[in-house]
Amino acid sequence: MKHFFTLIFTLMGLPLGIMAQGWPANYGGVMLQGFYWDSYSDTKWTNLTSQADELSKYFNLIWVPQSGWCNSTTDMGYYPRYWFNQNSAFGTEQELRTMISTFKAKGTGIIADVVVNHKNGVYKWCDFANETVKGKNTGKTYSVTWDNTVYTQICNNDEANTATKSEAKGKIKGAADTGLGDTGCRDLDHTNPTTQQNIKTYEDFLLNEMGYTGFRYDFVKGYDPQYIKMYNEASKPKFSVGEYWQGSVTATKKDDHPFGGVKDWVDATDKTSAAFDFPMKYLIKGVFDDGNWKALAANYKTSTLVGIEPQYAVTFIDNHDTGEPHVNPDPLRANVEAANAYILAMPGTPCIWISHWKPYKYTIKKCILARKIAGVTNTSSIIKSEGQDNGYVLIVKGDKGNVMLLLGSPNYDTTGYQLACEGPEFKYYVSKGLDISEVNSIKREDTGHVIPPFCTVNDGEVCAFFEQPASSNWKGDITCWAWDKSGNYTGGTWPGSKCEKVGTTSDGKDVWKWTWNGSYVKEKSASASTTASLPTDIIFTNKKANSNSGAQTLNMKFNNGNYYGDNVTYGNATGISVIKANAQTDESWYTIGGTRLSGKPTQKGVYIHQSKKVVVK
Repeated sequence: MKHFFTLIFTLMGLPLGIMAQGWPANYGGVMLQGFYWDSYSDTKWTNLTSQADELSKYFNLIWVPQSGWCNSTTDMGYYPRYWFNQNSAFGTEQELRTMISTFKAKGTGIIADVVVNHKNGVYKWCDFANETVKGKNTGKTYSVTWDNTVYTQICNNDEANTATKSEAKGKIKGAADTGLGDTGCRDLDHTNPTTQQNIKTYEDFLLNEMGYTGFRYDFVKGYDPQYIKMYNEASKPKFSVGEYWQGSVTATKKDDHPFGGVKDWVDATDKTSAAFDFPMKYLIKGVFDDGNWKALAANYKTSTLVGIEPQYAVTFIDNHDTGEPHVNPDPLRANVEAANAYILAMPGTPCIWISHWKPYKYTIKKCILARKIAGVTNTSSIIKSEGQDNGYVLIVKGDKGNVMLLLGSPNYDTTGYQLACEGPEFKYYVSKGLDISEVNSIKREDTGHVIPPFCTVNDGEVCAFFEQPASSNWKGDITCWAWDKSGNYTGGTWPGSKCEKVGTTSDGKDVWKWTWNGSYVKEKSASASTTASLPTDIIFTNKKANSNSGAQTLNMKFNNGNYYGDNVTYGNATGISVIKANAQTDESWYTIGGTRLSGKPTQKGVYIHQSKKVVVK
């Protein structure tokens, strides 16, 4: 299923001009963004390494955070201080090296987050670290030097040149910024030859010493795209993708899009880098929020990067910046599975966010395998893109067969296709004759977690349970944030409604219950006729109002009566109260729905016995 090493050997025989391409054509890989904001524990290097067997089966590339030391064990790395000191909030340098080499041996490349628009001083605003190290693998000496006297490598219009607190006030002699400024850090002068050489050396270190496969460039609005071309032609990454955060595929150069639209930026790099397809991300959000399927068919071809330059389009639904609902009120709030199925059927290179992978792993696994079995690549042809009143039809021609995706409830003949995966608002088909036995073999994960007997659901009650982790980050009361695409069920103000403590597990973990009180706060975009039904998504947190301190879960799929842990769904408590009256003496076995069985079940699953949920393995 993997093309990673095949690609490397193929590229070795190509001319250097082709080698410099920012993303290979006919590439069938799928990328994982392996982190979310403040994911220090969940996505530390050792945790990712422990998942290498599973992740490498589905993902060809994994993008990880900036890995240099930032003077803190709780820093995501986007205000970098050191480049060669690779100890970070996510683990030690050796743990990072082990992670990279482990995945590389399984055919999966690790993408480095390269933050070179800006830099922080070690202790002050502008005291940049001069670094020299000798590579353990290459034997080369890597050095970067900075002018910390007249500051010729910092842009002269950086705020450090005017701020009273800056030790470099009035002293900065670099050229003017070639892009937008970053007020949190010092903007590097990319016109300076020493800065240019420093970045080339740094990228050489990342690729050839640390073993990274390619780069994700952070905040590329901050400097002219010609420098991406310069750096990539020097370092020759196998993959390069830029974060050009702009909703238009082409645009006039002005204001917050200094280099035009996303396609304009790719072209300005001389196609030495791909770009995240923000226009597609916003098109998907709009369509899935309002069900305007015809807009998806009408607009993708002319208004998205994947519609115009699919080879250089890295498609995504959400990321660490866009997908936190309490921080940014405008993420895709429902139909996450269907939206991911869409990008996994389309050309371009899909990038799956780990915050979607974890709760929707079953669906995403099936869609990834189906995509690869059909041979869909970043340059595959779209045979049909048809929007109807009730749904959407997509047919993509792969190297081995076709993929057909139905979104909503369109009227379309599926003759010649077999169903590979389905979920809310979508069905994913591939051509008949393709072997999908591996897809069909994927099963939902059995947590093996016994739900406490005191978790009961009353008739007509809408509720959910949360088992509070023992971690010190989870001390205090628990609140719930529950929503659907049109409104909020927990008051509409973060962090939502306070939960009720209903008991303690045998191992000392508190269990909390959220019960819907019937309130419903509509989104501004919701129609006047919109009414509440059931939440589609849910988050538990111990954060306080107007604060980001404390812990929270990721977005998890809501089902009434579900029993949740930290980023995991253990099962469903619905139905326990139905048989509670006979629990003391009743030795019978029941299904979750309350149906009495003739004896102890022999099939695997979760059952009710003596008023307790029991997992039969």
